[in-house]
Amino acid sequence: MNRDTILIFEDNTIDRAILVELFQADYKILEAANGKEGLALLNSHFASIAIVLLDNLMPVMDGFTVLEHLKDKNILNKIPFVMITSEQSPELEKKGYEYGIVSYLKKPYQPDLVKQVVRNASGWFQYKMQLELMVKKQNINIQKQNSMLRQQTRKLNQVNEILIDSLSNIMEFRNMEPKQHIKRIREYSLCLGGSVMKLFPEYELTEEKLVQIGWASSLHDIGKIAIPDSIILKPGKLTADEFELIKSHTTKGAEIIQQRLRLNDRAIFEYAYDIARHHHEKYDGKGYPDGLKGDEISIAAQIVSLVDVYDALTSKRVYKAAYEPDKAYQMIINGHSGTFSPKLLKAFTEVKSEFEHLLVMYSDEE
Repeated sequence: MNRDTILIFEDNTIDRAILVELFQADYKILEAANGKEGLALLNSHFASIAIVLLDNLMPVMDGFTVLEHLKDKNILNKIPFVMITSEQSPELEKKGYEYGIVSYLKKPYQPDLVKQVVRNASGWFQYKMQLELMVKKQNINIQKQNSMLRQQTRKLNQVNEILIDSLSNIMEFRNMEPKQHIKRIREYSLCLGGSVMKLFPEYELTEEKLVQIGWASSLHDIGKIAIPDSIILKPGKLTADEFELIKSHTTKGAEIIQQRLRLNDRAIFEYAYDIARHHHEKYDGKGYPDGLKGDEISIAAQIVSLVDVYDALTSKRVYKAAYEPDKAYQMIINGHSGTFSPKLLKAFTEVKSEFEHLLVMYSDEE
């Protein structure tokens, strides 16, 4: 329904007639001699009213009593109200604007000024309503788009997770790794990462980043696919050449991730590449393949490096028996398995019991 009606609250017959004469050519007119009558008309013709002219001084119910009655009904946000008054009072004007009126008309009326005030008020209010409607529609569209993007992201993440899980299973089968090795690495990484996030905010880790690091950690040893079985499964000590070939699983893994995999999540891809290449770097610079030192090694690669050592120590391999968790913990803290960051060791100390719990939860025993 079109808003084509002016509602006039005016008890003075002559003044009301003047206003009717001014606007009857352009609007339908509703007239009320007091506030009570006006509220009844407002209620019954609400959808068609374009603007309300409200006299301040009226019998039965004056203008401010009308405004007080409407204050909690959100009416003044849907229809513009212009107050009519013969008073010259800044306090009165301030009070009206606080209620939500858009303008004032002063008696005695100046016809051209009255028409201009009404034209400006109705035009501005119509523009405001159109703008609000447009913003509402845009917000709805944005919400729909965001919902679609979230659904697409979930689908892509599911694809990433399935791909990573499948590759991880292949790696476990191919390398004769302990059955739960990949799961433990992921859970250890989440656990240690959470401790680092809590203790050392300078690394700027977040819950989202930890999830990405967790998935990326599953591919830390993917380069071992390119290493011969005879070396991977050798029960005895490796020769120097064989050890060099084993070490190459870091660069081969990074190459596989960069050139062969199609990880849709850019963050997981970058973490996976970095972790695969650098999870054997050491804080003192004595690791491989790039000899990185200190915080040249990303915190993600540092985390996976430590948890990989812990899992290797606490797992049975073809060339060694499993160490007890406390023994493995002491070996890492004392530097018997390479040098780690003091901050990382502090974070590791805080989650010692959680690691032992995860080791039991994801045990390789049947």
